[in-house]
Amino acid sequence: MKLRTHINLIVGALGAVFIALMLIVEIDRTRLAVSEEIAAANTVATQLLSRVAETYERDGSLPLLLFLKHLGRVRANEITLFDAHGEVLYRSPPATYKAGREAPRWYARLLLPPSAPRIFPLAGGAELHIEANASRAVLDGWDDFVQLLWVGGVAFALLNVLVFWLVSRALAPLPVIASGLERIENGELSYRLPPFSGTEAALIGAAFNRMATAVEGKRQAELEARDAEARLAERRELSQLIEQRLDEERRSIARELHDEFAQSVTAIRTLAVAILGREQNAEATREAAHMISKEAARLYDAMHSLIPRLAPIALDTLGLAETLRGLIEEWQKRTPDVRISFEQQLPSRLGTSMTLTIYRVVQEALMNALRHAKAKHVDIRIETRGDRIVVGVVDDGVGLASDWSRPGSFGIRGLRERVLGLHGHFHIANRTDGSGVEIVAEIPLEHDDELKTGSTTEERHDTRAAG
Repeated sequence: MKLRTHINLIVGALGAVFIALMLIVEIDRTRLAVSEEIAAANTVATQLLSRVAETYERDGSLPLLLFLKHLGRVRANEITLFDAHGEVLYRSPPATYKAGREAPRWYARLLLPPSAPRIFPLAGGAELHIEANASRAVLDGWDDFVQLLWVGGVAFALLNVLVFWLVSRALAPLPVIASGLERIENGELSYRLPPFSGTEAALIGAAFNRMATAVEGKRQAELEARDAEARLAERRELSQLIEQRLDEERRSIARELHDEFAQSVTAIRTLAVAILGREQNAEATREAAHMISKEAARLYDAMHSLIPRLAPIALDTLGLAETLRGLIEEWQKRTPDVRISFEQQLPSRLGTSMTLTIYRVVQEALMNALRHAKAKHVDIRIETRGDRIVVGVVDDGVGLASDWSRPGSFGIRGLRERVLGLHGHFHIANRTDGSGVEIVAEIPLEHDDELKTGSTTEERHDTRAAG
């Protein structure tokens, strides 16, 4: 049962009890008034008529009959004159006051029970009967009772309507508060209650909003703490993997230096010694020189393949834009059937961290699209939007694998850490149409350690190659 209905029932029950008490008091008051009136009227009539009967007793009933007919009706009394044979010689005329109307019998019995008539014997066997008749007084009491009942009923109805309206207004904030609690329970912690009228409702609303703010703050703190813990765990795992990768790369470079460089240097030294030990033969000298040149070229190629694994030196000499073009052209040669489009709008000068981060984002995204996603088209765009640089790489490959974010996969996670380290934002997800992957990195220029305001120029280049 709703609280409003419960309050209305209580008020209605109390109102009904109050009206019933008023009616009982009215009936009791009317009963006392009627009793006093009937007793007084009956006493007066009895005293009067008894004296008259004694006066006219010597002359018979005829003079008394004429007196009674002249007297007419005496209020609240029924007067009847019987002869010696029991026949009615005279009966009081009916009342003219509220003639034709009678109160209900139950109400009349409730006010005044019936009483026995007073009988006065006369000469010659005649009798005079005087009987109390309170029908008019009872009718007056009934009219007052009905009037009070109507007034009480109308007041009762108006009171209930007024209470219903007032209670509805007073309790109007409760459904809103209940809805707010449900929304908070469902996780909508940003919801706040509107201002309420009324002291109690305003206090409850203010307390609710303070509670919601505290819960939201605590929840946000918990989420930030969990995110920080997760990122810390990832960074620890990434740090361990980086150390492992560094060790592996060092060992790989050491092996290649030992296998390639040592052998090449030994071969060159051997060829040089052979030239010195041989007789002056032009043909043999040319052949030894050719072998030395070939071995030196092989040594240069081995050294050149090691350098990009350590750092793209072209960034220091050619700049980011040209280095990216070179990277794209190299991949285009490897995969001639793939169309790679490149469009860039970069400042003329960027800091080392910013430059390397953008390069690594494009390098990793391009490598994943061509090696793993089996893409046929890769679109690379780099734009300067106000105070931010936006790097976007979109492909039409098979999309991300279901376990791409599993522990141990640090290619993309390493990019995210690089971007976040520059206070940027990194996003990777499957495209909405289900074809391929979209990678977006936004990096604020204010965290670039070498960018100089006012000294930048924009250049736009579109390189498109089709297999």
